[in-house]
Amino acid sequence: MKLWAALAVLSPLAAPLAAQGVAGHQASANIHLLSYIPMRSVADIEIEQELSRPYAYVSHDQGFVVVDLKDPARARVIYTWKIENPELHQGSSLAPTYLKNRGRYYFFNGFQFNRTGPDGDLGAIVWDVTGLPDTAKIREVARVRVPEFPGGFHETYAYKHSSGRALVITTSESPVARVYDIDGVVSKAPDGGLVGTIPTAWTDSTFMGRTRGYHDFYAGYDPATKRDLFYGAGAGGYYVYDITNLAEPKLVVTLTGMAGVGRGHTFTPDPTGRYAVLETEYTYAPLRMVDLKPGLDGQLKNISRPIGAWTASWKGLPHNHEVRWPYVFVSTYADEFQVFNMMDPANPYTVGYYDTAPGVELRGTSTFGVDVRNADGLIVTSGAGFWAFKMDGFNGWNGHQWGVPNVSSAQDWDNGPDGAPKPQRVS
Repeated sequence: MKLWAALAVLSPLAAPLAAQGVAGHQASANIHLLSYIPMRSVADIEIEQELSRPYAYVSHDQGFVVVDLKDPARARVIYTWKIENPELHQGSSLAPTYLKNRGRYYFFNGFQFNRTGPDGDLGAIVWDVTGLPDTAKIREVARVRVPEFPGGFHETYAYKHSSGRALVITTSESPVARVYDIDGVVSKAPDGGLVGTIPTAWTDSTFMGRTRGYHDFYAGYDPATKRDLFYGAGAGGYYVYDITNLAEPKLVVTLTGMAGVGRGHTFTPDPTGRYAVLETEYTYAPLRMVDLKPGLDGQLKNISRPIGAWTASWKGLPHNHEVRWPYVFVSTYADEFQVFNMMDPANPYTVGYYDTAPGVELRGTSTFGVDVRNADGLIVTSGAGFWAFKMDGFNGWNGHQWGVPNVSSAQDWDNGPDGAPKPQRVS
């Protein structure tokens, strides 16, 4: 028996819970609330992965806050920032991510302000946060503007490329995803740090009245094929591109024509890259599970049928998720925070939940974002405030302990992707 299979048999989380997580039930017995900080107008969340840097960043109102998690049971806000003249800015702070590069730590936050108002062309602001916990040492180092596509960045994702570059990938009203090298951004290079764009295979770039190629996405290294892969969700469905050569992204497979899917929202593979979770963000839609192998192997150009599906309740409306195989951590608009097991992607099942607003099925009290710290298994969510949780039996995650690549949204900034050759630093 393989190690991960044996662990699954022994794990107390391997058996489905008697009571599934639905609005109105506060929590399963295995999910424990550590901290809660009330906030309004909260968007997404990002947690640093090193235990020596116990910080989470929450996009909040027209700025952000830094939460200190040195003691997760006593989380506290240590820094708050708002854009100048916030009353004139229609829109929001939305998309946080962080990077480590050349010994420095950077917080990269995306904004979406009304294109006709102040900073309509502002995509993101970058801060050097190396000096935390001394908040006096936080300093702004760059602003990323995209005047040709006003409206800001809807999503950001930090990625350690196999070339050694520390990248941030962004989506906006542009029909392509834009890729920035943090070196160029911080040094204010003539190209602004832009090192590539990723197209979409969807031909109707004005889908739903907007010229957005992608909404949300994921990037990860595939040790089996030695490729950097981009998994984009957007108009028409979902798309996988090989971005090993950033100058020439290559389409690998599309996932379009699925029943009930006119637009993809979120697309996250498991550590092997074979199976993936698809999210669409409309009421009554479950998370769909797909097998990408026929497309990755070149047997199919398009995959149009899922192999499984999961939802906590039909009104749950999943929004974002993080995969730490075999677990998937989900933020939902009505059922709040959920966890399910995808070890058998054809039969995923709920293993834990915490409803932060029992009985309420409105977005105003929703859980917007979720993130996981691999070092100790701390789970954080954002929505009607900041929340920190622990799940019984989940004390950290490393893919090798499960017999899979150690690949997730958490980046190894010092060593690069798991399984990738040690690169010569790209200057």
